[in-house]
Amino acid sequence: MKHHNISVALAAAVLLLTASLSFAVESKADVPQQAANSAKAAPKIAHSNTRRKATANIKLVNINGATREQLMKLPGIGGAEADKIIAGRPFGSKAWLVSKKIISMETYQALRGKIICKLTKKDIDKIETQYARDHMKK
Repeated sequence: MKHHNISVALAAAVLLLTASLSFAVESKADVPQQAANSAKAAPKIAHSNTRRKATANIKLVNINGATREQLMKLPGIGGAEADKIIAGRPFGSKAWLVSKKIISMETYQALRGKIICKLTKKDIDKIETQYARDHMKK
């Protein structure tokens, strides 16, 4: 009896699987025809560079070199946050704003696409000096 139940269950599973696969194949076959019909009806529009152009038009703010006024134009950044950013410079990456508790994670999520972190040779030297000093104490 157990063997018969297992055989029936296995057969049902195979039938369901083949039915779903054949349905998926039929659905995929219909999509190119629909796309071809809609392409004939509507003119083609190039979308490949739209996102790249939109990103290029946004002026990114360098957190290591921006003025207080430039920083305050960012979402969630007021005078106090701008002052903290300026006092905490240089930053090795924009994520340091959160790790050094300059801004909250929510604020960072809102502005991370609007900021960059450029480092000069002088900034790198200062970060290396701070790192060495912090790790020599331990």
